[in-house]
Amino acid sequence: MALIILGHPNIEQSIANKTIIESLQKQITDLEIRNIHQLYPDYKINVQEEQAALLRHDLIVLQYPMYWFNMPAILKIWFDQVLTYQFAYGSQGDKLKGKKLLPSLTIGQAEKNVQEYSADLIKNLLESVKISARYTQMEYLPPALLYGVSPIMKGESEIKANALEHSKQLAQRIKKYS
Repeated sequence: MALIILGHPNIEQSIANKTIIESLQKQITDLEIRNIHQLYPDYKINVQEEQAALLRHDLIVLQYPMYWFNMPAILKIWFDQVLTYQFAYGSQGDKLKGKKLLPSLTIGQAEKNVQEYSADLIKNLLESVKISARYTQMEYLPPALLYGVSPIMKGESEIKANALEHSKQLAQRIKKYS
């Protein structure tokens, strides 16, 4: 069974992330989704609950939108508070050892636009996630990226269609690694 840490601060207003999550729920029956913004609107993470969720699963998927070339604040706080000393790292911090981490991001801009800003932007954006996975002895899996999800760039039906395709590919990867 896989765990999805949903780090979207406003999932109800999202087209792409909401479509991805709803589609995954239909495709995979044994999927745990933790909408951390909904669970912790005050940003006070229940560390014990989140750690227990991590322990229940071998595959952890991070589903979130790229915000200002970074992850949303709630997800960064989740990393800071949940991946603690002697749980995720340290002399006895091997609780995540051997688990797999799969980032799945939605990005408002088209891929070519992102490449114009910086050829290494996504690589750099995900470097801290990759290093965190390695530091906690997890296996970092190549990210699943969905570009061009801004309603300014595309219509809702096109975004939904692309998000559905993304979720199909993501579901295949989840089934493969679970």
